[in-house]
This record gives sequence, C-alpha cells and structure tokens, in this order.
Amino acid sequence: MTATSLGICILGMGAAYGTAKSGVGVASMGVMRPELVMKSIVPVVMAGVLGIYGLIIAVIISTGINPKAKSYYLFDGYAHLSSGLACGLAGLSAGMAIGIVGDAGVSLFCRANAQQPKLFVGMILILIFAEALALYGLIVGIILSSRSGQSRAD
Repeated sequence: MTATSLGICILGMGAAYGTAKSGVGVASMGVMRPELVMKSIVPVVMAGVLGIYGLIIAVIISTGINPKAKSYYLFDGYAHLSSGLACGLAGLSAGMAIGIVGDAGVSLFCRANAQQPKLFVGMILILIFAEALALYGLIVGIILSSRSGQSRAD
C-alpha cells in the first residue's frame, strides 16, 4: 500500500502546487481585468487533472494486490512501488511546470492582451506539453504495474 500512497500523495502535491501557483496568477489578473478571469482559469483546471492521474494509478496498483494470496512477492512489491513513484514524480514535475507556466502566462496574457492575442494559444500549448509529462508517467506506471504478476513460476 506504500506504492499507492506514494503515487497519489506525490501527484497530489504536484496538483496542489500547480493549482496554487496558477491561482495566484488568476487572482492577480482578476483585479486588473475581471472580464478575462474565466479564460485564464485553464491552468488551474489542468493542474487539477493531475490528481485524477493519481487516483487512476492508485486504483490500478490496489487491484493488483490480492488480499487472499498467501504471499506477496518481492518483485510485485517493487513493481508496484516503481509504478507509484514513476507516476507520482512525473505528476509532481508536471504540476510544477503547469504552476509556473500558468502564473507567468496568465500575468503576461493580462498585460499584453490587446497587443498580442496569440499569447493565450502559446500558453495553452505549453500547458498541454506539461500535462503530457504526467500522462507519460501514468503510462509508465501502468506498464510497470502490469508486470507485477510475471515473476512467479506457476
């Protein structure tokens, strides 16, 4: 269960950091340009999606553990631990990237909206690539977790 906890906790920290950092940018923009608040809430939503990745990997790991089995092999434990760590650390880095890009992008978008309307599209593209880091971690976590039953010579 340590792997499940690590995966969801580390990913939750990344999502919380991204939400907090992006939320600061949205709040400061709401003071200057309240009409653009709904458009600039995208980084906060994208950071919140990272928490869902943590929930997914936690469910996958916990379904791989059979409580009726007489033993839990060491290989399975390491596979589940590495699965949780891979997904969690990728989500933490993605959350940090989303937070920094969201804060800077929203602030820039607020100041230069009239001159450069394409800044919003660039910010969204960078946020998508940052979110892809967490998605890659989720895919690696699923692959590692699916290897957990292959150590046995049944």
